[in-house]
Amino acid sequence: MSTSLIAGFATMAATRQYVKTIGQHCAEGNFSDFLNIHLQLSSMGMGTFPGAPTDEVDEQYASTIAEALTQGVNVMDTGAHYRYGRSCAALGEGVRRAMAQGVTREQMFLVSKGGFLSFRNGKPDDLAAWFQREVVLTGLGKTDDLVQAHCISPEYIGFQLELSRRLMGVETLDAFLVDQPEVHIPVIGKEMLNRKLQNVFVVLEQAVKDGKLRYYGISTFNGFRVETDHPLFESLTSLQGLAEKAAQQVWNSPTAKHSFKVVQMPFNQVMQESFTRFNQATGQGNVGSTIQAAHQLGVYVMASHTMFKGHLANQSVDAVLQTMPMLRNHAQRALQFNRSTPGIGTSLVGISSPEHLEDLLAVSRIAPLEKAVYLKMYERAE
Repeated sequence: MSTSLIAGFATMAATRQYVKTIGQHCAEGNFSDFLNIHLQLSSMGMGTFPGAPTDEVDEQYASTIAEALTQGVNVMDTGAHYRYGRSCAALGEGVRRAMAQGVTREQMFLVSKGGFLSFRNGKPDDLAAWFQREVVLTGLGKTDDLVQAHCISPEYIGFQLELSRRLMGVETLDAFLVDQPEVHIPVIGKEMLNRKLQNVFVVLEQAVKDGKLRYYGISTFNGFRVETDHPLFESLTSLQGLAEKAAQQVWNSPTAKHSFKVVQMPFNQVMQESFTRFNQATGQGNVGSTIQAAHQLGVYVMASHTMFKGHLANQSVDAVLQTMPMLRNHAQRALQFNRSTPGIGTSLVGISSPEHLEDLLAVSRIAPLEKAVYLKMYERAE
């Protein structure tokens, strides 16, 4: 891989141009507005988690990513630990191929994550010994920063941000998310986790200041879906409060604006909590779902687990099937259900083959469901 990094990051002007040119075959409503920055981001994006850590899968990802970027899909998601770092590198290769075909870096939104350990050479037999050697002795974290295979130290998150940039070959990431920080709560408690997260946010705010990153946030599995009084619950307003303190420290200003602007959470036909469960206070005297609260708080929502680990590619719930009989298969219905959800900016789906990309592109060429039609599915399901 070339040592020179690709400069640039997603911009309003470039993403608007992308919609008019590369995205011209997509239906109206296929692109979402990224908050007050007004980036135009595709309502469906590509994830890179599934697949074996092989050269063959690397090539499938690279070619599929390049194809997607040249067909109207401009949101790409990966993680420093996905497929032992190979997904980051494959994403970078796909980006370079798409750029060779005329897509610019400023037209794409690239996301990575950190927290789960990056085993570059495969999972070690002795995790504790590996952690001592690779993390503790190199100054990237302390023993008590580790829970399961997850490290929450600011030094390690900073290392994974750098690893993501280098493997992808880009100067600036559009977003970097702390992946599932709630796994630490049963061991250290929420108060201690929040202290650690604030220190992590300082590192991420510094990366924003240094031009290595544009926005950050968290990706959760349980944190935004559970009830408010659940031990694993994560409050959006509390997280933004931590980010505000981090920004004030980094920018040395009491009025500094933080860059906590993106969250990811599971959402699909059978995991609807972030839309239906009113568990978030917005700080404006309102209580709403996580998706509603995110909108009010200026946070862009990305849905993960669109296919529910592949199950929804093979079956749909009855209300969805009755509403969308015209779509060719269950995968397309799953995509259309998610992208039509009010408040979800981008729905992610792991795709490593051109056949699966066909379903995504087919859905991009039809308009999302009208709000009234979408909401009627919840009445049918009751």
